[in-house]
Amino acid sequence: MNLHGIRAIYLFEMARTWRTLMQSIASPVLATSLYFIVFGSAIGSRMVEINGISYGAFIIPGLIMLSLLNESISNAAFGIYMPRFSGTIYEVLSAPISYMEIVIGYVGAAASKSILIGLIMLATARAFIPFSIEHPIWMLCFLLLTAITFSLFGFIIGVWADGFQKLQIVPMLIVTPLTFLGGSFYSIDMLPPFWQKVTLLNPVVYLVNGFRWSFYGVSDVAVEISLAMTLVFLAACLLAVRWIFKTGYRLKN
Repeated sequence: MNLHGIRAIYLFEMARTWRTLMQSIASPVLATSLYFIVFGSAIGSRMVEINGISYGAFIIPGLIMLSLLNESISNAAFGIYMPRFSGTIYEVLSAPISYMEIVIGYVGAAASKSILIGLIMLATARAFIPFSIEHPIWMLCFLLLTAITFSLFGFIIGVWADGFQKLQIVPMLIVTPLTFLGGSFYSIDMLPPFWQKVTLLNPVVYLVNGFRWSFYGVSDVAVEISLAMTLVFLAACLLAVRWIFKTGYRLKN
């Protein structure tokens, strides 16, 4: 494995984060902190408990997951789109480095940024809302798996997009609505029976509930199913990335 090539891509992408610190890290943390203040401290103190958990604490995993999904997709999509836009992707493709090593470099950097943001948000939430983490190891596992999976998804979007506008279509019109409707702010047990069944078709439900289980030990779906769904989506993204490099889709033409 060409570790020098992976390291070069990874460090280049991470350097872009430090150059745009306000936009890359401060902005999403500030935006999510407003949710903690409004829904957690202000409104949450007047809401009833959900599954024995205060409303403010209940929404913390969902808010972190919302930001994690969007940041993972955006970071990875922009990271691969810019080399395509500027033409420097041909230098990367002609270098003595395999497609898997290219993906590890770009996706690894995007996932690292997302995990960093998620951990900062976790620390920020503590300043507004008291909460506990019953399964810290599983929390980190879900955080890592989700960041890697959706960074791969963002990489695919960055290859597919042929304009800056398309980079935002999937996060804004698909991922964000699915996250809001996926139990981030409520338990799906609160819905009528018919809508409970419909909601289970939303893949984000399993991500949010698996992450929430790691905090409080409660979930609307079995944690095994949440983990399995995450791994299935990860495998699907890996297969899609393999196909992209095998065919050269929008990379070599």
